[in-house]
Amino acid sequence: MKKIFALILSAAFCINAVAHGAGHGHFSPRQRDLSQVEIKTIKVAGNVHMLEGAGGNIGVTAGPDGILIVDDQFAPLAEKIRAALKQLNPGALKFVLNTHWHGDHTGSNAALGKEATLVAHTNVRKRLAAGSQTPGRIVPPAPREALPVITYDNAVSFHFNGEEIRVIHYPAGHTDGDSVIFFTTSNVIHMGDDFFAGRFPFVDLDSGGSVEGLIRNIGDVIQKAPAGVKLIPGHGPVSTIDDMKAYHAMLRETSELIRERIRQGKTLEQAKAEGLPEKWKEWGTGFINTDRWIETLYRSFKQGGEMKAGAASIMRERFSVELRHDAAAKFFRPMFGGGLSTL
Repeated sequence: MKKIFALILSAAFCINAVAHGAGHGHFSPRQRDLSQVEIKTIKVAGNVHMLEGAGGNIGVTAGPDGILIVDDQFAPLAEKIRAALKQLNPGALKFVLNTHWHGDHTGSNAALGKEATLVAHTNVRKRLAAGSQTPGRIVPPAPREALPVITYDNAVSFHFNGEEIRVIHYPAGHTDGDSVIFFTTSNVIHMGDDFFAGRFPFVDLDSGGSVEGLIRNIGDVIQKAPAGVKLIPGHGPVSTIDDMKAYHAMLRETSELIRERIRQGKTLEQAKAEGLPEKWKEWGTGFINTDRWIETLYRSFKQGGEMKAGAASIMRERFSVELRHDAAAKFFRPMFGGGLSTL
């Protein structure tokens, strides 16, 4: 009977991962044979590696204390992820950090949580536990085994494999539960899905995401990042700070174009018909094409209330975030030996 129950739980979480993938602009496991996926290991810097497979990039620190990973892709890949980790280090998997709640980043939680402690922002646990139902997308609640057992509201630190790993919550970006992970000695930052390298991002407006917030958060990381830092994006290759500056410029420039069309009273269809400048064409070849990106911008600014709220409301929001960052700064010492002095 226990075996049957375990199989039911496993099947339910696979369905959950499928729903996450299909519903968030990421491919669905049903659209690709995951048995053919190979996990590729890429050295980033210091103790940090990146695993590429299917779904979000996995960050790994492997050393004398064991293994800590950031995100864990889809449930059917759990055994392949374990095998790739063993090639890096025979030690035990101690921690799994989730950058946010989407199934291509949390799909293996139930499997890997049997041996490791699951850690995430409070909103990640809440959204996984509740599931979601929006037009065209139904995500069932995750099983108990897939839920983070340690949560935080603003920040948390791990002292692991000879360095401090700082996990900082950045609100209202890709979702309302996003975290950015700073490997302070290795000089590596895992951005989660706040950063899609060279592509338009998916901003989950139904999960508390915001284009305005994403722009602000990316700008904050750029300002604080130390020289020579390596970046692990949620999707795409290992990147540099210049790559993220280009991404930030795209966010700001395309946002202003759509804001202007809204100010002119144009409908969403009219905004789409005008498209975007040729220089952004390549950015629409990923999960989110140009039409979907314009729709995201339009919804975020108009329907989400950011245009209606006006400058005063936006300034109040920014001041609130700055206060939260100041509070977090009292908890943390300057990052990277002074390279990141405030949060």
